Amino acid sequence: MPFDPTAFLADPELLRTLTEHATPMVCDTARVLFRQDAPATGLFILHEGEVTLSMTSNEGRTILSTHARDGSLLGLPGLIGNQPYSLTAMAHAGARISYLSRPDFMALMQSDAALSFKILQVLAAEVRSARQAIC
Repeated sequence: MPFDPTAFLADPELLRTLTEHATPMVCDTARVLFRQDAPATGLFILHEGEVTLSMTSNEGRTILSTHARDGSLLGLPGLIGNQPYSLTAMAHAGARISYLSRPDFMALMQSDAALSFKILQVLAAEVRSARQAIC
């Protein structure tokens, strides 16, 4: 199923604000950032490098696989909805990522209405992209 990886992109102002409150991570080797169906513990921001996003069926068949682009917010639907992650995210060696915990993310959302609106725009883009992929 084709999925538009630009759906995860945030505007520069949003990225800057989130990054100011996030913890940087450097991936010296490939590592799983989060797994499909695992509790959503935070938001991952891809600054540079490669992250593969995938979804599998209950039978283990790959339903979706795409590469996130620099500037992507990863794990947002699960975090906002207080639900498990719906995808698995695998960062490749050399990726530069930041992590924002659920409590820190929620505090930011509650303190800044403009930020909340920008987050909703990214989430809406993900929904539109998923709907287009289904069609």
